[in-house]
Amino acid sequence: MNAQKRQQIFARFQAANPHPTTELVFASPFELLIAVLLSAQATDVSVNKATARLFPVANTPQAILDLGLDALTDYIKTIGLYKTKAKHVMQTCRLLLEQHNGEVPADRAALEALPGVGRKTANVVLNTAFGQPAMAVDTHIFRVANRTRIAPGKNVREVEDKLVRLIPKPYLYDAHHWLILHGRYTCKALKPQCGQCLIADLCEYPAKS
Repeated sequence: MNAQKRQQIFARFQAANPHPTTELVFASPFELLIAVLLSAQATDVSVNKATARLFPVANTPQAILDLGLDALTDYIKTIGLYKTKAKHVMQTCRLLLEQHNGEVPADRAALEALPGVGRKTANVVLNTAFGQPAMAVDTHIFRVANRTRIAPGKNVREVEDKLVRLIPKPYLYDAHHWLILHGRYTCKALKPQCGQCLIADLCEYPAKS
C-alpha cells in the first residue's frame, strides 16, 4: 500500500470520527490502567460493568489495597481470568505506592515493570491517559493492519513498528482508536462488513466483497 492511500484512509477515519477514544470508562490515569489491565481477554463491556461497581468504592491504589484481595476479587469475578487479575491489581497498587507516590508513571519502562502490564497495556495508557502517539496492537488492529495491507506484519511488534512508521504523523495519536473500532464493528474477524466500509475502495484485501 502506498503513502497516498494511507493518507486517504486516515483522513476518512478522522472525518467520520474526529475525536475517537477508548470504550473503557475511566476518570483518571489510575482508573484507565486498572480497566486496561482487567480487559485482557475480556470485552470492554464486561470490564465497564465491573468497574462501575468497583471504582465508586475504590479508585486509588491505597483504596484498593484497603479493600483487600477477597473483596476486590468479588467485584471483578464476572471478568475472565479474574483471580490472576485481582492479584496483579493488588501487586500493581502496592508498587505504585512504593515506587511512584501512588501515581501512574507516564513512562513505558516503569509501566511495563508493573505486574500484569505488558507492552500493549502500557501503550494504551501512554496514548489515552498521557497523549503520547503510542500504538497498542490488539487482535483487531493486527487483523485490520494485515487484511487491508495498511501495515502487514508477521507478529504484533512488527505491525506496531510499521504502523508507527507508516501512519501519517497528524493521524498517529488517534490511529489506535480508529483501527480498533474499525476492526470491532466493520472489519470483523469472521465476516468483514465490506458493504458498509468507508475505506473499501482503498483497502487491498484480496477477498473483499
